[in-house]
Amino acid sequence: MLIRDWMTTDVITATPETSMLKVSKMMKEYDIRRVPVVDAQNKVVGIVSDRDVKDASPSKATTLDMHELYYLLSEIKVRDIMTPDPVTVEVRDTVERVALLMEERAIGGLPVVDDEGSLVGIITDHDIFKVLVQITGVRHGGVQVALAVEDLPGVMRPIFDLLREYDASLISMLSSDSKRGGNWREVFLRIRPMERAEENRLVEALRERFDLLYWVREKVHEA
Repeated sequence: MLIRDWMTTDVITATPETSMLKVSKMMKEYDIRRVPVVDAQNKVVGIVSDRDVKDASPSKATTLDMHELYYLLSEIKVRDIMTPDPVTVEVRDTVERVALLMEERAIGGLPVVDDEGSLVGIITDHDIFKVLVQITGVRHGGVQVALAVEDLPGVMRPIFDLLREYDASLISMLSSDSKRGGNWREVFLRIRPMERAEENRLVEALRERFDLLYWVREKVHEA
C-alpha cells in the first residue's frame, strides 16, 4: 500500500511570513493540528503544529489588553515558531514504512512530496487508522481468530483447508512476531459472519488441530 492512495491532497499550507494568528484561525476552521510551511516554489521549508502555536501564545495570566494581545499575535510569524526542514516522505513510500517512521519519531503527521520535492499531500495518524480499518475488514464484523504458528513453508495450508471444509469466507489475514520468540509467528484471521452453530464448530476444530490463542466475535457499531 502506497501513501499516495491514503494521504490528504487538499493541503492547507502557510508561508514563513504568515502570522501565527492566521495559522491559529486556519487550524480551528479546518480542524487540523499541523500546517506545512512552503516557499514560493511550493517546497516544504517547515511545519507548524497546534502545540507550537500554544507554546508561543501569551499566558492566560497576561496583563495585556485585547488590542495589545491581538497586535502581538499578528506580529509573530510562522517562521518564528515552525520546525524548520521537517521530515518528509515521498508519494511512493509504503504506508507501513511511514507508520514506522511516525512511531519511531513520535510524529503525528508528515508532509508528502513528489520527485521534485514539491508538496503534494500530508499523511497523518488518522490516515493510518483508516488504513488499519480497511485492511482488517473490521467493518464487516465476523470473527477474529488468532493462531500461533511456526514460521515454516506451507504452514498455512492446513488452516486454509479447514476453513474451506467449514465453508468459511476469509476477510483478511495479518501476521506479526510472536511473544514466544524463536521460529513462531502469530496469525490473525477475520472470517465473515456465519451461523452461530457452524461458527462454534469451526472454532472448536481450530482449537483441536492448531494452537488457538483466542477468538472474538465482533458486531461493529453495536452498543
